Amino acid sequence: MTNESTAFAAIATAAAVPADLFLDEMMARVGVDGLAAAFAEPGLLATVDQHAAAVREALLGAGRAVDAEGLAAYARSIAAAAVRMRRPLPEPGFAPTTVAGWSAAGWPLLRLVAVCLIAEAAELL
Repeated sequence: MTNESTAFAAIATAAAVPADLFLDEMMARVGVDGLAAAFAEPGLLATVDQHAAAVREALLGAGRAVDAEGLAAYARSIAAAAVRMRRPLPEPGFAPTTVAGWSAAGWPLLRLVAVCLIAEAAELL
């Protein structure tokens, strides 16, 4: 089985994971380090905040609530897209840890950090 096949299998399995546990997983993979970097750099925080606004708009535009289920469904789609682009998500503990690293992070990672920001602000984690 190739790495890409393994990543797709992991995402398919993730669809069966309850929303709150999936959001916890995203926080472990990208949220903790991404939010720490964002809170340390106002420009990066502004970028993540713009992503968060786009996430809210996308969910509401699709008739989804901005709740654990909606955020998890959105995050699953971003994770699947990242795999299709051959940019799988980092394992927990392997995300960028510096502001520079997050400033250079790709769109999928920043969008998932935004999902974590929304979930944290809504006390879903």
